[in-house]
Amino acid sequence: MTVIDLETTAMAVGGEAVARDGDGRVVFVAGALPGERVRVEITDARARFARGHVVDVVDPSTDRVVPPCPNVAAGCGGCDWQHVAVPAQTRLRTEIVAGVLQRDGRIADPVVAAGLAIPAAGVRTTVRGTVDDEGRFAFRRRRSNDPIGIDRCTIAHPLVEEIITEGRFGASKEVFIRVGARTGDRMVVVSPRRGAGVRVPPGVTVVGTDQLKAGKRAWISEEMCGLTWRVSAQSFLQASPEGAEALVAEVQSFVDAWAPDHEHLIDLCAGIGLFAGTVRSTSTDRTVVAVERNASAVADARRNLAGDHVRIIKVAMASWRPSPADVVVADPARTGLGREGVDAVARTGAALCVLVSCDPGALGRDARLLTEAGYRHVGSRTLDLFGHTGQVEVVSGFVRGDV
Repeated sequence: MTVIDLETTAMAVGGEAVARDGDGRVVFVAGALPGERVRVEITDARARFARGHVVDVVDPSTDRVVPPCPNVAAGCGGCDWQHVAVPAQTRLRTEIVAGVLQRDGRIADPVVAAGLAIPAAGVRTTVRGTVDDEGRFAFRRRRSNDPIGIDRCTIAHPLVEEIITEGRFGASKEVFIRVGARTGDRMVVVSPRRGAGVRVPPGVTVVGTDQLKAGKRAWISEEMCGLTWRVSAQSFLQASPEGAEALVAEVQSFVDAWAPDHEHLIDLCAGIGLFAGTVRSTSTDRTVVAVERNASAVADARRNLAGDHVRIIKVAMASWRPSPADVVVADPARTGLGREGVDAVARTGAALCVLVSCDPGALGRDARLLTEAGYRHVGSRTLDLFGHTGQVEVVSGFVRGDV
């Protein structure tokens, strides 16, 4: 075991602090904050970089706090930023995004600001975990695949926490919990199948992944932006309704600033239709196209957008034949738009692209590709959708030409 003292300087994408050892090698340190002197156990040493975790804090940052969740002390690996004060979490996310836009996006002076505030605790309506030897819901232990059973969760909505506390999941390998915070709907998906020993509070729908693969449909309803949305077990939804509404508000702010009277909008990677159903224009004669490949999400979008005169196209982004647009709202998977996605956006001729990114590294790559395609960055807003973690959600605006 190698233990060394290091001084950290910044926060990297993924939520680890950055330091350099005596040889100048970069070391990514889990559990540290920028500006600290920490004692670090090296767990992965390579020629160009190393990784380790904090075993002692010699000189702490003023942003360091006692983790509010007792599961951290027990070894739970669910939240990697419990030791970071909530205001500092917001600041660090904006610094991470500004850094990747400069370094990877090649944007000299990016405008990055914190978006609408979202509570760090008690709002997560979706959690995914495993099962311990007693059949209880469990997260993974830090730096291990071993389960650690929990009886409470700081970040979870109370409707989720009740299932965590009271549920028993038998021989299941994985457990996915999703609730409608504003409707009271609750659903649990167990993997690989629903077997004996699964017990949950009354009113909770339970379905096995084997049943979903065989064609069974299961969903909840949630209220967001004044509308009721169907969300199936195999469809994506943001981590909380507050987070979804914050994303919509930030997207709308870019549209209002750069294309308020747009007549043709494309919702690319549309999911259940969130942006297609909520982003507004001052134009009274507008067309909206939603593009999505996931069959479950498309079925939900057809239900959610019925009556909105939205054209829904079920196709993979790479196979989609772009149609003319004034605005493209793109919410791709963690890997980002990539070259194929950016080429598709450019071929629409849209004067404004509003990009929703759930990985800063992917945002940096997409920003460079969009710049090469003739767009310029006009701002980014970071959102704390995943409080007490190093994950960052970003809404960015890119305009074309002299818009």
